[in-house]
Amino acid sequence: MKPINGVVPVIPIPFDDQENIDEASLRRTVKWVGDQGLPAMCLPAYGSEFYKLSEGERETVVGIAVDASAGRTPVIAQANHGSAKVAALTAKRYEQRGADLISFAIPRQFSTSTDDLLRYCGRICDAVSIPILIQDFNPGRPSIDADFIAELAKRHSNFRYVKLEEAMLIDKFVRIRDRVGDRVGILEGWGGYYMLEAIPLGAVGIMPGVPLADLLQRVFTWRQQGKSEKAYDLLGVLLPFINFTLQDFELFLQVEKRLMVRRGLFAQATLRQLTLSLSPAMEAYVGFLIEQIMRVLERTAREEG
Repeated sequence: MKPINGVVPVIPIPFDDQENIDEASLRRTVKWVGDQGLPAMCLPAYGSEFYKLSEGERETVVGIAVDASAGRTPVIAQANHGSAKVAALTAKRYEQRGADLISFAIPRQFSTSTDDLLRYCGRICDAVSIPILIQDFNPGRPSIDADFIAELAKRHSNFRYVKLEEAMLIDKFVRIRDRVGDRVGILEGWGGYYMLEAIPLGAVGIMPGVPLADLLQRVFTWRQQGKSEKAYDLLGVLLPFINFTLQDFELFLQVEKRLMVRRGLFAQATLRQLTLSLSPAMEAYVGFLIEQIMRVLERTAREEG
């Protein structure tokens, strides 16, 4: 697998009106990601509603993505579980399914020590031979720091990437790069919200949802190339959409799936229950935002045509 450089979308799982996995829409989405030339894709993560999938379904969607991608775009399979043993076994199965990289989110349900977290992460790293990406999302509380990342990288050579999604990232990026250099690539999450500040500091990628991925790839490339005004202008027109959706995670999924339908990737925008129901006022504003994104896409296509 080539080093990650760019936008790595998290694939949402499409469902039919009976809340069963819509394989045709999933395959269509995987192919679309490949058509955009993006460096990788990830599932089943939080943006895939992994917490509403059975263990068997999680393995199934990884297999579908690997098959549909057919080697064009690397598949990052996310093996989340509160038990290191279960997460490690899941990661091993994903590797056997053909995943190119394993990701997992650090469980944050309870307070744990640094040594506890190192043991947890290390057990999953040891279970596979392919690269590892660790996600740490711990709103308002401490997340893994440069010392933790350096120590884990020293113990486990396949720990290659970390995904961070928190405010005021600049100083943490600098500390991590100073400690580990390029041994561990840093990806910014949270919908690409902090990408403009992260890219000049060496961020190797961002991990947003799918329907803005092609537009965000333009922002990423321009910022890397020093075309910062173009990057700023395009991200500026996307931020009202991003900012609105990130108020609530189920809201993010509701809006993202509606935009997936609008872009012709999903047959319908079904989420599994329990989810957030949108009021008529919310539905109206979501519709407005989606039409603005479609307008940006049309304008971008004209400019590049």
